[in-house]
Amino acid sequence: MSYTVAVENIKCGGCANTIRGKLVEQQLAREVEVDIERGQVHVEGNPEWRDQVVTALARMGYPEVGSVEGLKSAAAKAKSFVSCAIGRIDNAAADKE
Repeated sequence: MSYTVAVENIKCGGCANTIRGKLVEQQLAREVEVDIERGQVHVEGNPEWRDQVVTALARMGYPEVGSVEGLKSAAAKAKSFVSCAIGRIDNAAADKE
């Protein structure tokens, strides 16, 4: 089964790489597609785990649209910059292999 989560702060392929890697690594999804332009994460996996996926995304800095405001929103943006940077480094390392 699949479902989609609309999230904030997705900026680039590095963000998408981090999201895909972490959700699969944590065994919360079998497959993940990230639509950067729409800010959507398409998850192939158990729909009963949606809340866990949303929590994992928020911890990475990609909260579900409308779920955070004020200082929490600023903190989420800061986390997303770190996740983005890590994803870019991982992409660069993979390109060199």
